[in-house]
Amino acid sequence: MITIKEELYKECFNYVQECIDTAQQAIDDAIESANEDTKSSAGDKFETGREMIQQEIDRSMKQLEEAKKQKISLQQIEHHQTYDSVQNGSLVSTNFGKFYISISKGQIRVQGANYFAISCMSPIGMKLMRQKIGHEFDFNGKLFRIEDIQ
Repeated sequence: MITIKEELYKECFNYVQECIDTAQQAIDDAIESANEDTKSSAGDKFETGREMIQQEIDRSMKQLEEAKKQKISLQQIEHHQTYDSVQNGSLVSTNFGKFYISISKGQIRVQGANYFAISCMSPIGMKLMRQKIGHEFDFNGKLFRIEDIQ
């Protein structure tokens, strides 16, 4: 039987792989577009077009690198393990929701319940890290309490 943590991990992994594929496709498309461009008599127009394509390639390269970092981060998670304190890979239940400490993906619906995939570097992730069941903290004017850690 697949556990909730395994499903959350799979959802996050698929999301990151989709980001990698999308960024790589954008890079490939931009390179192909640049290669198909021929210099017209309007030299400035050509140079402007090439610069815009280069900016698109640069943006896509940054997205690709970030997605690759997220994939590496996910691959380091031991999603079969349970924890006494909040760490990467933890599934944390609080009085205000359930958080999967992994990557910043946002809300994921698994087995009829909502979970939030968050990075340990996100503001709430930093408040949760290394805490134990029963710990309370203020976040955005709300008093959160850790009820369970898996």
